[in-house]
Amino acid sequence: MTEATQKAPGQPVAERETRSQWRDVWDQFTKHKGALIGGILFFAIVFAVMLGPSLWPYEANEINIRLRNQNPSWAHPFGTDQLGRDTFARMIAGGQTSITVGLAAMMLSLMLGSLIGVLSGYYRRLDGVLMRFTDLFLSLPLLPLLLVMMLLFREPLSEAYGPERGMFVLIVVSIGITSWMPTARIVRGDVLALKEREFILAARSIGTSDLRIILRHILPNVLSPILVSATL
Repeated sequence: MTEATQKAPGQPVAERETRSQWRDVWDQFTKHKGALIGGILFFAIVFAVMLGPSLWPYEANEINIRLRNQNPSWAHPFGTDQLGRDTFARMIAGGQTSITVGLAAMMLSLMLGSLIGVLSGYYRRLDGVLMRFTDLFLSLPLLPLLLVMMLLFREPLSEAYGPERGMFVLIVVSIGITSWMPTARIVRGDVLALKEREFILAARSIGTSDLRIILRHILPNVLSPILVSATL
């Protein structure tokens, strides 16, 4: 006969370690060699681009005619251009603009795509309208659309924010509003599958609001396809 062993009333019970979803994501990331290598390279490039101008002895627009069209050397690893400007310094300065524009446009695209995808997948009455809106953007010719946007908004934005900032805002918005459609379709498909799962139905049965269900249960479970869209 087996005897059940019970803990004494005064004996402390060991608590189970609680793990957040972000902790699981971090553990999976650190175990993936390709992700680690890519992350290290990305942050190395960002570090070099952001801190490079303050550490490199040459300015991006520093002109020295005596040093024009030089071959790569220790002083100028990438050589100089026809005005004697250091090519490496100019590459670092250009990298700042490229990374800033890319990250800002990516965030705008992800926010638009995720919002439309979640609303379309979760609310059936909005699905048809939002997906036809997505199809409309997919059918628009990209190059003529960008040219029209440049003609219409370049001067007003330059007057409002200045030439450089106005052009930056225009480029970011142009890229963002013309690249959110694949993210919206991917997120919509995942939300359609998720909203019929048991934990979503259980949350509805206890009176959880739609906003809380979307923020607490839907978005964390569609994070993976959103991150994949960000890399594209």
